Amino acid sequence: MIQKVLIANRGEIAIRIARTAKKMGISTVGIYSEPDHDALHAQACDSAFLIGPASLSDSYLCIDKIICLAKEKGVDAIHPGYGFLSENPEFAKECEINGIQFIGPSPTIIKLMGMKNEAKSFLEKLEIPIVAGYHGEDQADLTLLAKSKKIGFPLLIKAAAGGGGRGLRLVDQYDEFFSALESARREALSGFGNDSVILEKFVASSRHIEVQIFGDQFGNVIHLFERDCSLQRKHQKVIEEAPATISSKVRQELGKTAVKIAKSVNYVGAGTVEFILADDDSFYFIEMNTRLQVEHP
Repeated sequence: MIQKVLIANRGEIAIRIARTAKKMGISTVGIYSEPDHDALHAQACDSAFLIGPASLSDSYLCIDKIICLAKEKGVDAIHPGYGFLSENPEFAKECEINGIQFIGPSPTIIKLMGMKNEAKSFLEKLEIPIVAGYHGEDQADLTLLAKSKKIGFPLLIKAAAGGGGRGLRLVDQYDEFFSALESARREALSGFGNDSVILEKFVASSRHIEVQIFGDQFGNVIHLFERDCSLQRKHQKVIEEAPATISSKVRQELGKTAVKIAKSVNYVGAGTVEFILADDDSFYFIEMNTRLQVEHP
């Protein structure tokens, strides 16, 4: 049973975690960088400690400092919130090694589902519907070009790692492919430290539907239905509509598939399974976020 939790985050999410923990009778330990000394998230916790200077790499992203503080203060668990170290398998692994419960999925699952190519390779074996494309290991330019011709245009080039629309390019025709590939790789390497890409057939007139899931440590998984996240600007969601305007049959199938995916990897914690829904009501898995969504604190 968790009696004391360290909140490895700041801002609104840290405040909400602290308030919820207090309602549950759980003691909270906060962290703050030098500029955040008087921040509300530090005040919201039962105790809060300086973790480092303004630089994120020396404070909120410094795994060694956070683990050291957690051990020093005798916490039972660490809640990563969203952003920062929430999808970092190395951080989750360090928690595991040091006997601290990481509130979220295991490091193995964070790593597997955090890479679009590995997630697709795993799930297609379970006969989960996947968007037609290429997610293989061979990243040679000519291989990718040959695969793109087979897939057909228009298509999407996507960074295998990360998210948020970074490293994503729509390619309408053959002669645009190499310039788009170079641009996507450059952005992916800068944003995620990994320039691997996948290719996906562009599904025109489709909608972006997400299903929120929660899993416990006993193999139980539920979904909290779906939301339509199609209204976007530069691949960033502007409005989410819940429930989505879909039939009860499609709603049931989406939820069932999301739960099946989560159960297949023994998922623990909050997560989101993302789908593309075509006009004919067919839907396809595109990726999974192994954390609480930023817009759903």
